[in-house]
Amino acid sequence: MSKQMKTQLYLDNLTTIFNPQALFSDGTEFYRCPSEPDPYDRVRLRLRCARENLDAVILVFNDERIEMEKLYNDRLFDYYETFVQLGTEQVFYYFEIHCGQMVCYYNNVGLCNSVEEYYNFTMTPGFHTPDWAKGAIFYQIYVDRFYNGDRSNDVEDNEYIYIGEGTSKVTDWNKYPAAMGVREFYGGDIAGVMQKLDYLQDLGVEVIYLNPIFVSPSNHKYDIQDYDYVDPHFGRIVKDEGELLQKDEQGNWKSDPDYPNKAASRYICRVTDKENLEASNRLFAEFVEEVHRRGMKVILDGVFNHCGSFNKWLDRECIYENAEGYEKGAYVSEDSPYNTFFKFREHQWPYNPHYDGWWGHDTLPKLNYEESPALFDYIMHVGRKWVSPPYNVDGWRLDVAADLGQSGEYNHYFWKEFRRNVKEANPNALILAEHYGDPTEWLKGDEWDTVMNYDAFMEPLTWFLTGVEKHSDEYRQDQLGNPDSFFGSMRHFMTRFHTQSLQVAMNELSNHDHSRFLTRTNRKVGRTAYLGPEAANEGVDKAIMRLAVMIQMTWPGAPTIYYGDEAGLCGWTDPDNRRAYPWGREDQDLIDFHKEIIRVHKDYQAMKTGSIMFLHGQYQFISYGRFNEQDKFVIAINSGDQPVSVELPVWRLGLTEATRMARLINTSPEGFSLETAMYSVENGILRLNCPPKYGVVIKNLT
Repeated sequence: MSKQMKTQLYLDNLTTIFNPQALFSDGTEFYRCPSEPDPYDRVRLRLRCARENLDAVILVFNDERIEMEKLYNDRLFDYYETFVQLGTEQVFYYFEIHCGQMVCYYNNVGLCNSVEEYYNFTMTPGFHTPDWAKGAIFYQIYVDRFYNGDRSNDVEDNEYIYIGEGTSKVTDWNKYPAAMGVREFYGGDIAGVMQKLDYLQDLGVEVIYLNPIFVSPSNHKYDIQDYDYVDPHFGRIVKDEGELLQKDEQGNWKSDPDYPNKAASRYICRVTDKENLEASNRLFAEFVEEVHRRGMKVILDGVFNHCGSFNKWLDRECIYENAEGYEKGAYVSEDSPYNTFFKFREHQWPYNPHYDGWWGHDTLPKLNYEESPALFDYIMHVGRKWVSPPYNVDGWRLDVAADLGQSGEYNHYFWKEFRRNVKEANPNALILAEHYGDPTEWLKGDEWDTVMNYDAFMEPLTWFLTGVEKHSDEYRQDQLGNPDSFFGSMRHFMTRFHTQSLQVAMNELSNHDHSRFLTRTNRKVGRTAYLGPEAANEGVDKAIMRLAVMIQMTWPGAPTIYYGDEAGLCGWTDPDNRRAYPWGREDQDLIDFHKEIIRVHKDYQAMKTGSIMFLHGQYQFISYGRFNEQDKFVIAINSGDQPVSVELPVWRLGLTEATRMARLINTSPEGFSLETAMYSVENGILRLNCPPKYGVVIKNLT
């Protein structure tokens, strides 16, 4: 018999003695106060159980055993409390439950028949995440594909050479990205984002997350050329000189012989001239000021594990070699002040040293912090600079953050120092990392605030609703509609977060690295290189998309919309997921649905910082509650093609037979509705009839 079966049998036997489903505790303010304690705080811990059901509750706090006191009750529950005194170190705890001769344990995944330290509750004194980010609505923008607000800064055809070929200016905004489309530029820019702030504000967006905006030769800009300046192609070009490259009769690029990399003199002027760079930074400062004036925030993408081969420190393409005001790059000269910034394997100057690239990519040279205190200090300066005046951005999203450095030990040292520098410059800044897998070792209060939430949101959700892996690379029938897998994954991976980290975790359906969620609803495996982009649009199911958004807006964390998802944009994984926003071709009904479900999310604090409780699951159906002391919500999702009738134990949320409930919003294959419907709770049970592909949010009436 498996451990899971033994545990379930044990719990089934316990139900004859006491009601295990009444037990509840978590890290929210009601059950732990303060929920984000400081060093030396006195903290109240609370456990809920059924009335007159337990003989004793022991709090096991590190190595200390404290008998809790039953201080009060309501119509359904008793509440046991005690206080603990913190020091400066992280602490762990769980509850030992006594009922007659039975002893069991309650931890971060619920009731267990043995002590499982891996799932202990955790408190880290002094670990605070920004309140503004808790449950905030984020909107991710891939700048080149959002909106072209200034055509004078567009990258021109063959303006420079990137990975062996010339750049391409896309004149058809609705063109699908090419399979190798890093040289294609659609013209989106900061001015374009600024011109669409009314749209974003009307949608309900509270935080704008920009993919990289610093000087870079690619449209994605994850190969940064200069960390100190916004790329003039995203900013302002006030000085524009030089000529474009031309091909000679043999098909070779003609260029200035002073530049062995064959780069165009026009590009060199545009991205090295300080007038353009300073003008672009001023525009960005104006942009952030306007965003803040509207009550919104901005976070930037920080790519600090690697830079680009175009970077002024390496200068493999020799852009800066003869540019005024720049030192020689490490690729160009063995006397370069930047030689320690990179790990060179062979030193053959000029123009032929071999260096470490991230995952072997020579266009992405890995930064060599361990051997370069000057590089370390400079990146700390960059971290501080952009969260300080005059830019005042509100945080960083950190690209491939776990890869930085040559060892795990150094990685942790770096992020501790990065956090210290950023928080000293802007104590309310958010530090959010891209990370796959268990983030526990970085979420101890001295490194990252949180992560992009793949394991405890995107992956379980996409498997349950579509059966498709997040890149659209695999389809699994056994995962489609599997509530045990969904709840099991969520329950397990959510324990890897402190509550304050979970509440600010970036909950995405899509992003620039994975296929569009709407495409995944077609349950096809594919990529644009061999199926073509049109196939990503075929057989999609907007009803499933709306169910995904309903879960996204009612789940703990910060719901993050990838630009265009709300407008019905499809696409396979990179680069097809980076299609241009469909201005003039939007799915207005889907936008309207986003507006209304965002409004529901923003109207109630329970959706941002309240507790979550899994209520019921069966094939292609899940239901859960979100609640705090004031408000109780029931969310029910039927993703199947058959109607489902269920009886939900809403007494577990504190709802009694006297409770009336109202439907706030529902969605179906036909669309969505705000029409109110009333429900009665009978003996603690809410009876629901859910048509096919139906989702609903129901709230108690106070």
